[in-house]
Amino acid sequence: MKRVIACATACLLTIGAAHAAEPESCRKVRLAEPGWNDLAFTTGLAQALLHALGYETQSDLLGIDVIYLSLKNKDLDVFLGYWDPAMKTYFAPYQKDGSVETVTKNLTGAKYTFAVPAYVWEAGVKDFADLKTHADKFEKKMYGIEPGSNQLMLDAIADASLGLEGWEVVESSEQGMLAELARHIDMKSFFVFQGWAPHPMNNAFDIRYLTGGDKFYGPDFGAATVSTQVRKGYVAECPNVGQLLKNLTFDIDFENRGMGYLMNDGLSPEDAGRKAIGGDPARLDAWLAGVTTFDGQPALPAVRAALGL
Repeated sequence: MKRVIACATACLLTIGAAHAAEPESCRKVRLAEPGWNDLAFTTGLAQALLHALGYETQSDLLGIDVIYLSLKNKDLDVFLGYWDPAMKTYFAPYQKDGSVETVTKNLTGAKYTFAVPAYVWEAGVKDFADLKTHADKFEKKMYGIEPGSNQLMLDAIADASLGLEGWEVVESSEQGMLAELARHIDMKSFFVFQGWAPHPMNNAFDIRYLTGGDKFYGPDFGAATVSTQVRKGYVAECPNVGQLLKNLTFDIDFENRGMGYLMNDGLSPEDAGRKAIGGDPARLDAWLAGVTTFDGQPALPAVRAALGL
């Protein structure tokens, strides 16, 4: 009888371990992104993987300042889009008080600074300092994205050394900014905007990045890394999701392709993520190393089955 009880106990423990990878409170993963196509794509890809692993997700479209406040207040769990150094001013207070934690760099080789159409660059606007000379042609306007995401443009206008007093930042959205870029290019009129890579804009339009923005965006045309961040204590609370986030890294070419599925094919972020994974399934080996499904089963076969691979 003792052997039977011992066996039953051991079997129950084994079953419990296989089906209790994380507490129920970890089942729903709350993410956010600011409406940038690169972050919409990577967030959608993360959702595709999490759903395949048996998790539920929620992804909100929020301004960067709201994302950080929500992480601090524990209203969000995950943000895959900390651009360093462009977002340093947003992150600084939360880094100082420890309410937002950085998990890993998920992208290197990115850049982010002012850009202009090639014909504007050839007309002599090659540096931030050149903007004031052609202020009338620009109608003293520079084009940004969502409100809350253009602080560095506002900082440049406020910097007396650039002579941009009276300039306006036109805020709309990434799509709105790019529509304005296309319209101005059609008219061959002057236009300055926030440009970055990875992004299909670099292939769709003949654009140039301006020098002279190191003070605001950092050196080498705002050379940047992108990191995954979480609310304080999240990785300890939900270590399986934490392991996935640690593993989940990308490269410029992969993101350019994925963003093309969003912008050119009209796919939703999650469908774009699924298509990108389907086109390069070998990445799953590294992404899912040390990861299980929510109920503790092997991750790789579950994800391959869920995604039809």
